[in-house]
Amino acid sequence: MKHLHPIMFAGTGSDVGKSIVAAAFCRIFRQDGYQPAPFKAQNMALNSYATPEGFEIGRAQAVQAEAAGIPCHTDMNPLLLKPQSDHISQVILNGKPIGNKDAYDYWRQGTSEIDFRKAVCDAFDRLTKRYNPIVMEGAGSIAEINLKDRDLVNMSMARHAKADVILVGDIDRGGVFASVYGSIALQSPEDRQLIKGIIINKFRGDMRLFDEGRKMLEDICGVPVLGVIPYYKDIYIDEEDSVALEQKRRQLAEGKVNVAVVLLRHISNYTDFDTLERDPRVNLFYTNNTSDIQQADIIILPGTKATLDDLMELRRNGCAQAIQRAHRDGKIVIGICGGYQMLGQTVEDPDGIEGSITSLPGLGLLPIHTTMTPEKTTRQVTFMFEGQECKGYEIHQGVSDTAEAILQTDHCIGTYIHGFLDNTPVIEYLLKDKAVSTRSEQSLADFKEEQYNKLAEYVRQHVDIDQTYKILTNG
Repeated sequence: MKHLHPIMFAGTGSDVGKSIVAAAFCRIFRQDGYQPAPFKAQNMALNSYATPEGFEIGRAQAVQAEAAGIPCHTDMNPLLLKPQSDHISQVILNGKPIGNKDAYDYWRQGTSEIDFRKAVCDAFDRLTKRYNPIVMEGAGSIAEINLKDRDLVNMSMARHAKADVILVGDIDRGGVFASVYGSIALQSPEDRQLIKGIIINKFRGDMRLFDEGRKMLEDICGVPVLGVIPYYKDIYIDEEDSVALEQKRRQLAEGKVNVAVVLLRHISNYTDFDTLERDPRVNLFYTNNTSDIQQADIIILPGTKATLDDLMELRRNGCAQAIQRAHRDGKIVIGICGGYQMLGQTVEDPDGIEGSITSLPGLGLLPIHTTMTPEKTTRQVTFMFEGQECKGYEIHQGVSDTAEAILQTDHCIGTYIHGFLDNTPVIEYLLKDKAVSTRSEQSLADFKEEQYNKLAEYVRQHVDIDQTYKILTNG
């Protein structure tokens, strides 16, 4: 196949759709006979994933690798920041945690013994030797000029990669002309030359109404608009950011199995519930309303990046007591990862791994005690449930005093396994006495393949793919 330049999807801001557009192009290039791979030098997210080798990367790059049809690898996201508070993040380098960093210190030059720039560039260089093309993703806005000299993921990375940059703007939030034009105008002449196209994302309404706007944008920016992608609701790709949860605060519904996911302040890996949410028998919603929790049929305590802090908040806002009452009333309670730890007898943090809280009693629904430790467990796993083999992955800090991968007591289940609820035997076990309609027979793998193909076809309809290929070959 012809060699293509690396392509970077950069943004006018956060949550403009860079991750989804990059996933779409990973699938498009694969469909067209290329061997693409995703790359994001630095990611900040609580949604992460375990590679086959047992290392940790951002969930978005794992999704993009899946769209590209290849195993995920740490070179696809060499630097991952997992926020633990407003100012502190855990730093994951090449798949392994290397400690916590204050945001101010992280962004100050010369304060780290590690050359992060060299690390991310080395990862890109290794990746580009194996795949063609590299589908790169920027982070946030490319116009944060106060951080430009410390930028590792946007235009500095594009310069290193000699990438063709496609700027993605979100028209749904308003101000798209100013954000696109300003993002380009604020670049240095050198960086401005790298921006080869514009994609307008999340358009609502009659596309013809933007024809004049498209021409105006090209005239003022001097860059072609490669496409305008309409807003969609019927394609399901794993989300990267918790912004999506704001749209999932639904209420109790009659005629469905009501599943309440307890909304934690530091919730992580909420993609654990996507498969269950899509089941036609289920009404799944996120809440910290104590009444909704007590009335739900199934209550799930999800993963968290700050187990002790969220456990204290559950006690403060009454959710802990609501979960305990629901359990006494015979409702099913499930804890995953940090939620599993909270369901135990105690959570101890004698070394201050998570912060200043050294010990808290758990909800007392499971016979385990957990101690936070500096070491982190990251691995893909297989397990047996109801006599059938299932798959998932672990990413957690802390050790509990049980060797059981899944601990079950009276209508209470705890596990460290993310992806636990992606498995049909688990879902059928939970819904067998509550089902009100037929379940889907489609496997998760087939469903994901269908969604990636739908996404690729949708983007092909609204983006000039031929012009994109010309850019990637001719510059």
